[in-house]
Amino acid sequence: MRKWIITYFSFSKREYNGLLVLIFLLVLSSMVPFMIEFIEPDQANLDIEKPAIQKLSLILTEKRKLQQLKKPDVKSTLFNFDPNQIGMEEWQRLGFSSRQAAVLLRYRAKGGRFSKKEDLQKMYPVSPEMYQRLLPYIHIEKEERDFRRSFPESYPVKEKFVLVPLNTADTLQLMEIKGIGPVFARRIFNYRQRLGGFYKKEQLMEVYGLDSLKYQAIKDQISLDDQVLVRINLNTALFDDLKNHPYLKYKQINAIIQFRKQHGNYGNIADLKKVAILPAETIERLAPYISFNHD
Repeated sequence: MRKWIITYFSFSKREYNGLLVLIFLLVLSSMVPFMIEFIEPDQANLDIEKPAIQKLSLILTEKRKLQQLKKPDVKSTLFNFDPNQIGMEEWQRLGFSSRQAAVLLRYRAKGGRFSKKEDLQKMYPVSPEMYQRLLPYIHIEKEERDFRRSFPESYPVKEKFVLVPLNTADTLQLMEIKGIGPVFARRIFNYRQRLGGFYKKEQLMEVYGLDSLKYQAIKDQISLDDQVLVRINLNTALFDDLKNHPYLKYKQINAIIQFRKQHGNYGNIADLKKVAILPAETIERLAPYISFNHD
């Protein structure tokens, strides 16, 4: 037995040294993963988590921006103020952030005006709570006084406003209205052409983009002559004569013409009320622009 063991399990010195080297290499190779993990973190896990980290960072950034927009930059101090006159510093003293104050100032720079206290509530930086807190301190001075204060005392102000004839003015004349620029002048002119003229000032609020605030700011700067209205004879008018009028739809125009063909000429406004698809409100708005001449 001993002879058999010596025969099959004995090693030469060279084989013995080689076996030791092999064992060392096996031990070393088994330790390599632990050494790499210790020296360098798992990059794969970092790559997987990186988008989530970036998304979280963006969410936190947006949240900070919203908080900055909502929270005032300075501690609020209440005092009597006119929203048409105060500047950045005063808005911030009232409790608005710098961004909120900038929004309110941009509104005024574009021709906007606060005609009454409730107008301030329509601005999105002004929350309902903020409006209720400021309400007792809002004092809006008369427009004439504000207009004169916008000029240096040394500059002579001859008149409050230049009165512009609304129904005959061209676009250049319309731009003389304080608060009306080239865009609104063109819109007013084009709408007047389609309408046939304005018979009351309130019709200006039918012009695209011209809201009640801007109307209040310009209504005292215009004059109105309803004698120059363009009237359409309903007893001779064709489809093309009526198709551009803003108060009539295509089906209503066809109904007006067909009714005339079937029943004869219109005698007065009462005959027009017999057209089934014409609401009473439409007829009332249309009345200044139509005639029933039988020539």
